[in-house]
Amino acid sequence: MNFKSGQALIKICDEKNIPISEAMILRETEYLENSREEVLSKMERAWSVMKNSAKTALKGDIVSIGGLIGGEAAKINGRRLAGNSPVCGGLMSKAVAYAMGVLEVNSSMGLIVAAPTAGSSGILPGAFLAVQEEMDLPDEVIIKALFNAGALGYLIAYNATIAGAEGGCQAEVGSASAMAASAVTELMGGTPRQCLYAATSARGNLLGLICDPIGGLVEAPCQQRNAVGVSNALVCAEIALSDIRSIVPFDETIDVMYNVGRSIPRELRETALGGLAAAPSACSRCSYYK
Repeated sequence: MNFKSGQALIKICDEKNIPISEAMILRETEYLENSREEVLSKMERAWSVMKNSAKTALKGDIVSIGGLIGGEAAKINGRRLAGNSPVCGGLMSKAVAYAMGVLEVNSSMGLIVAAPTAGSSGILPGAFLAVQEEMDLPDEVIIKALFNAGALGYLIAYNATIAGAEGGCQAEVGSASAMAASAVTELMGGTPRQCLYAATSARGNLLGLICDPIGGLVEAPCQQRNAVGVSNALVCAEIALSDIRSIVPFDETIDVMYNVGRSIPRELRETALGGLAAAPSACSRCSYYK
């Protein structure tokens, strides 16, 4: 069993009366000829790495290779633990701290899960870990929902791109945000169609986002864009769970994203030749390259 579009995925879910996560598990077992136990075990390992990378940075002793980030996740977490009311609420504050923390681990050569890329690796663990803690959900439920995110990531990669060098940051952070939005929607009891509504909204909200890493490093502004991406995912999940539907179908948004990415100038696609990377203050921070 395989699917190559959101429409085909929904058809499978309707015919078998299953969620997106189960459709992806079936694809992995039948199409790739892996046992269900093997598939679940691999995702369990991925979730373990995600959790560890999200929590490691909260200790605040990480310094990135480029020296542009380090300690931000601990500061956000510390403010909440000190009794200060988070502006965006406890769940969102946790999600932002975890998402930013994973980028610190990545930029210090720690172990992360590229979901779907290293530059967007904080969004899925940030969303899942915050929701798990706030909703008191077991790992088994989270692990299964990660297959939902995997299904969306597969469709985006198959039909467009997840590479910043090809499609800008919209292809990385935008894709991760769409994946997280869909998966969280399923976690909270949403239907397969609502999952795609959430992913479509998340995808559209970050349409056109450029990739302009300072110094060519996956540090800044990547870290804060992961915070935006995880926030966007949670907002879009809430919108979809309220049964607010997308005007443009999910499959069309993938095509739109790809076409927009091809229209973005080369300087704004991971070359560090434009955008924030070209700002005088950013260039001065990268004097060690000269």
